[in-house]
Amino acid sequence: MPDKLRLALIAHDQKKDDLVAFCAAHAGFLAGCDIVATGTTGARIAEANPALSVRRLKSGPLGGDQQIGALIAEAAVDAVIFLVDPLTPMPHDVDVKALMRLAIVYDIPIALNVATAEMILAAHEAPSARN
Repeated sequence: MPDKLRLALIAHDQKKDDLVAFCAAHAGFLAGCDIVATGTTGARIAEANPALSVRRLKSGPLGGDQQIGALIAEAAVDAVIFLVDPLTPMPHDVDVKALMRLAIVYDIPIALNVATAEMILAAHEAPSARN
């Protein structure tokens, strides 16, 4: 695994605020990560956390979810945090399923909620930081 965690961040609909808050809460750790995010989500994260370097792709529905999928297939992502809004209609349902399938095929962790996202970050902390 590379020295820097290569992390993909995606949030749909009403979960964007949750991902922005997650990034603010973990800004110190995330500053040492290579972050890629879908368009609107990436813009929101960068605006709220200017110290984070976020590579923005296209908006999810306009191809950004597929761009993340391609990065997974190219082994350019170590983990995905994909906050899906389960209480809204799912026009992105096929995108969610496609990214989940790729994460399973390529055996990379994918968090679909904040609790699991925190576990991914904890798993990548330096051993000295865990004590």
